[in-house]
Amino acid sequence: MTAPIATSQTILVVGGGISGMTAALEAAECGRDVVLVERSPALGGRTALLYRYFPKMCHPTCGLEINLRRLKANRHVRVMTMTEVVRIDGKRGAYTATLKIRPRYVNENCTACGECASVVGTEIPDPYNYDQGKIKAAYLPFALAHPQRYVLDPVLIGTEDADKAKAACKVDAIDLAMQEETVELAVGAVVWATGWKPYDAAKIQPYGYGRFPNVVTSVEFERMADPAGPTAGKLLRPSDGQEAKNIAFIQCAGSRDENHLRHCSRICCMATLKQTQYVREAQGDAAKSTVYYIDIRAIDRFEDFYQMVQKDPSVAFVKSKVASIDQAKNQDLVLHGVDTEGYHRYASTHDLVVLAIGMEPESNGLTLPEDLVTDSSGFIEGTADGGMVGAGAAASPLDVNRSVQSATGAALRAIKVIHQTVGEEA
Repeated sequence: MTAPIATSQTILVVGGGISGMTAALEAAECGRDVVLVERSPALGGRTALLYRYFPKMCHPTCGLEINLRRLKANRHVRVMTMTEVVRIDGKRGAYTATLKIRPRYVNENCTACGECASVVGTEIPDPYNYDQGKIKAAYLPFALAHPQRYVLDPVLIGTEDADKAKAACKVDAIDLAMQEETVELAVGAVVWATGWKPYDAAKIQPYGYGRFPNVVTSVEFERMADPAGPTAGKLLRPSDGQEAKNIAFIQCAGSRDENHLRHCSRICCMATLKQTQYVREAQGDAAKSTVYYIDIRAIDRFEDFYQMVQKDPSVAFVKSKVASIDQAKNQDLVLHGVDTEGYHRYASTHDLVVLAIGMEPESNGLTLPEDLVTDSSGFIEGTADGGMVGAGAAASPLDVNRSVQSATGAALRAIKVIHQTVGEEA
């Protein structure tokens, strides 16, 4: 275990998505030293996996690229990827954080030329596309990845493919001897920006996710719509590769349900409204989207977007909680339920079903400090003394815009802790 590499005046930000990047930047641009820790190989989090933002329908590069430039230019931020927090001891103003750093097997010499990937035959599921499709086991996480360095999956180590990758690298960037490391940081405040993860759709048994190939989640559909995604932007049925033109969107899939997630995930309605426009763009006049909903929660400036989608003749709305889904012989899907605006039963056929899957905190399943308070759903509230705070979707189900606002507030609270600690030491 190495010696500490920070001080009690340093802020630790856990999670390198849009919230973590924002919190780190806001604190660093106020002159505070920040260590930004991300367990995946690159920054960006779930935001980097989006095709477009709502309501402007612009690509996430709009925000991520600016933040990455700010990070690269700020000497107060130290970025540590492939790193997890395994323990935090101490108290407000005087924490010791123990970090585990997984080997990347690629060092700072990497120029992202891709020569290593060109000689590797081994493939792994593609995490950027929610495991839809496969990629080489030597890979760049995505085009805008920071750091702009390749990764060798551990499955390669000890194989002939690993030796091929090393031999192909002209800048001596492949280091097959890298080992897992453990380091300790002395920090004064901690911002938990660990983000969210999609609820496990397979737990919603009546909807057949995992059993019926043409039932997908909203996050998988988001990647399908992206030209850089697994289907090159074409909306294809997983069962047979045919274009999906009659698509059902089921709201509150796992949310607002005592058997699954009790809370409203807040982003799902707007995500679905956005995705109906993907269908319109991909299929033109042949497009047909049907939204099955309890109620549409589009607030503030999003109401205009909702009204615009309501006027789209290719989009229909059915006020109903879908009860179950059956699969026909041709692998079409039959939705069963009751339309509560006419109180009649339906058995409607669609060629693809998209589940607007709920958000749960990524921190569920992680070992958190004992004094870190979470709500009934697992979202992080912080510690009673204010030394640790939650930010973004780690603290509440939030969209990108509100996550940025939350992260800014968390950064200010962390800065306050550092200032008070300095005053107490003086």
